[in-house]
Amino acid sequence: MKITVAKTAGFCFGVNRAVEIVNSLAGSEKKVCTLGPIIHNKEMVIELENKGVYSIDELSDAEKFSTVVIRSHGVSRDVKDYLSTLSCEVVDATCPFVSKIHRIVANATESNKTVLIAGDKNHPEVMGIVGHCFNDCFTFKDEKELEHSLNLMLEKNIKDVCVVAQTTFDVTAWEKCLKIIKKVYTNAEIFDTICNATSERQAEADSLSKSSDCMIIIGDKHSSNTCKLFSICKRSCDNTFLVETADDLDLSVIKSADFIGVTAGASTPARIIKEVLDTMNDVIKSSETNDFENFEEMLEESLKSLNTNERVMGTVVGIAPNEVFVDVGRKQAGFIPLDELSAAPVNNPEDVVKIGDELELLIMKTNDQEGTIMLSKRRVDAKKGWEILEKAYEAKEILTGVVTEVINGGVIVIANDTRVFIPASQATMNRDDNLEELKGQEVSFRLIEVSQRGRRRKVIGSIKSVLKDEFAELRAAFWENAEVGKTYTGTVKTLTNYGAFVDLGGVSGMIHISELSWLRIKHPSEVVNVGDTVEVYIKDINDETKKISLGYKKTEDNPWVILEKEYPVGTVVNATIVGMTTFGAFANIIPGIDGLIHISQIANKRIEKPQDELSVGEVVEAKITAIDFEKKRVSLSIRELLPDAMPVAQEPVAEAAEEVAKEAEEAEEA
Repeated sequence: MKITVAKTAGFCFGVNRAVEIVNSLAGSEKKVCTLGPIIHNKEMVIELENKGVYSIDELSDAEKFSTVVIRSHGVSRDVKDYLSTLSCEVVDATCPFVSKIHRIVANATESNKTVLIAGDKNHPEVMGIVGHCFNDCFTFKDEKELEHSLNLMLEKNIKDVCVVAQTTFDVTAWEKCLKIIKKVYTNAEIFDTICNATSERQAEADSLSKSSDCMIIIGDKHSSNTCKLFSICKRSCDNTFLVETADDLDLSVIKSADFIGVTAGASTPARIIKEVLDTMNDVIKSSETNDFENFEEMLEESLKSLNTNERVMGTVVGIAPNEVFVDVGRKQAGFIPLDELSAAPVNNPEDVVKIGDELELLIMKTNDQEGTIMLSKRRVDAKKGWEILEKAYEAKEILTGVVTEVINGGVIVIANDTRVFIPASQATMNRDDNLEELKGQEVSFRLIEVSQRGRRRKVIGSIKSVLKDEFAELRAAFWENAEVGKTYTGTVKTLTNYGAFVDLGGVSGMIHISELSWLRIKHPSEVVNVGDTVEVYIKDINDETKKISLGYKKTEDNPWVILEKEYPVGTVVNATIVGMTTFGAFANIIPGIDGLIHISQIANKRIEKPQDELSVGEVVEAKITAIDFEKKRVSLSIRELLPDAMPVAQEPVAEAAEEVAKEAEEAEEA
């Protein structure tokens, strides 16, 4: 009998992130709840309840808790707006891939496009997506529902369409539905928003089911992605079973199968997968071969051999790009593979050891036929470092180390030759910070978990814990000196539709969109971007909520101040015509200020309407004739810069007068 476990089984990135966020909040003094189950797995929900984190279904219940966590499926914009009005802290654990769909549909509906969503309309993820559409949208979970939605759209004469998919939608069904959509809407804007992890998981499940006579799907029966895995595997393997825990296994089926495939939904915890595999392992006796994908245990087992786990002293006698040769005083030639030289990634072995160095090493494997001994320096160093880390954990000491890797769910820090895992939720102060920026940096952290079970060692740290202390000191110093009118240099951290949030050093303040520019803008990104360093001043402090309102625009940049200083009455300007009315034309003098050219001041003759002489976009020379700073009005005149028109009879009359005068002079002389 052979058992093959899918490599993609278990938590996906979004689920893992959500669970880590909740676990980081569990056990604190604050009362924590999740808005609906954090993931679709009742075992995990029960586990969190045991830690004091409860799931609520009614928004009105949120006020009973200090912290409310938005689950990985996301919520509608209305729900977010409602939560923002409550006094409790709101932590958003929405999967980043789901948040991306929210942005896509919001932008599409702002552009007057109709959104078509592939997914179950009753699934919380789809309900959240619908809640970010500003106008009509349609959903479908299969070809039949798609046909119905398309007919409705055609009846309404809908032309511009944007198509997205639930992150866990069946890839095969998606491809079939797209062919139909493209025939009806050839210009449809299509976003393939099915999560890559979902695509890979479904593809691997499909392949595995074709080579197995029994498939075990592990996950909650209410989980959409788990049910899709079951459906996919059932197509190729009739003996496909969905189990929530090991108790659901039909052991008679396990015993009778020759090739068993195992996979698990994206919301299935690793411990449940392990329990199911352990139960199956108990059924299958040791005489049969099992292929469980437990990499650490597989590595350790593969290295077991006579004389392994012995410590020896060795002298470095040679260095190659991929290994180091060591004399350990035996007939066999000793060598250290590159990945066993140090816990940190090694590009050049000579950066770690030199010829002649004496090292304490662990025998990992002997090969009498080839006369070699595989050795490890890394594991000896790790054992020594482990003892140091255990003491540091007990004393809650602050340690330092270098971030060597950014992996799915967090970063790896090397401290005392031991790999320390820092979850993404504990790596930075803000959830959206880019973890890649930490790579290669020396960081300070505390250990929050140090445990050992058999050969397995788990070391988890928190950079956030140290940062919180530092920020607490910065906040205390800030509030001691904070006052209205005081100027600060800050960093733009977040942009919203209504303003920009600025980090002032442990404390954040908000610049309202109206305070960013003297001109009318549609979004803060027209003035500032995330990461910008800005000079701001405190406009107001709410002592109860500790919220700070910031000012950004400067008085000297006020276009009316500039006008008063540089454009007094009588100034001639080049103005651009920006609008027309029956009584005149409006012309832009400087950014932010338009002046009125009354119809009587457009030409030196009578005109019926401004369009007779002017057009929008035309640049004209005009004179500022009046400014009312109180009412914010400017009067302009083109006519005053034009030569006066003369009556038609004026020139002949003058000539006649000259002739009469001449005749009078001649009469006097006579």
